[in-house]
Amino acid sequence: MPTPSPFAPTLLPLAREFPFTDADFDRVRAFIRERAGISLAETKKDMVYGRLVRRVRALGLGSFNAYLTLLFSAAGRPELEFFVNALTTNLTFFFREEHHFPLLAEHLRQKSGDITIWCAASSTGEEPYTIAMTAHEATQGRSHTRVSIVATDLDTHVLATAAAGCYAETAIARLPVGLATRHFDRQPDGTWKIRPELRQMVRFQPLNLVEPNWALRGPFDAIFCRNVMIYFDRDTQLAILRRFAPLLKPDGLLFVGHSENFYHAADLFKLRGKTVYEKV
Repeated sequence: MPTPSPFAPTLLPLAREFPFTDADFDRVRAFIRERAGISLAETKKDMVYGRLVRRVRALGLGSFNAYLTLLFSAAGRPELEFFVNALTTNLTFFFREEHHFPLLAEHLRQKSGDITIWCAASSTGEEPYTIAMTAHEATQGRSHTRVSIVATDLDTHVLATAAAGCYAETAIARLPVGLATRHFDRQPDGTWKIRPELRQMVRFQPLNLVEPNWALRGPFDAIFCRNVMIYFDRDTQLAILRRFAPLLKPDGLLFVGHSENFYHAADLFKLRGKTVYEKV
């Protein structure tokens, strides 16, 4: 057996400011699943520590055990929102998964009357405003068509950013040529603000997909629920899909994320295009 080199690096465990035991992690996993339906893999321990340690520090607590004790007590109710917000992912940008939007535009051109769309994971607003831009371009010249988009998210902090509708130059750079000047106004500080006619199309509200009651009404011409279901186990996915189906119009479309498929819901939805479903 070879003798280890005395010059080989020694790998030490990552030093942590606060103890974070496997038992602490298991409590976090169980609680976020109960509150938001999110199934955290065993490999996410470091990620959870990194996101929640800020809350432990901000509250002046000495350990994760103290934080979780507070969280599970009556006194911890105000902290629940911070806890859930910290553990949700909000990666987004304008025209993400761009292949969806020509199909949406064609779908809307075939519609008559008012159009209603639900964006079920608004994040900081790039997705619902992309939907609004697409709908506006697709329905130009139809003075009697009103487009309404309800944009929801579990994270109340990102909803506030979305409602403001103001974005950095780097975010706007992702837009197809010409759209920025048509749909945004450049501000004196160099940011870009969504124009009022598009902002008025979108209504933002908090919504937790695993809650028993959703404060919204269908039917919708389209539902966008992209890159959300990957955080749920299969039973939770199926329960949500069963609630989506009656909220879609008979010819309505369900847009999902690039890594999501719902073969286990073949009695509800069938594939219409690349990660786009229609009702059976």
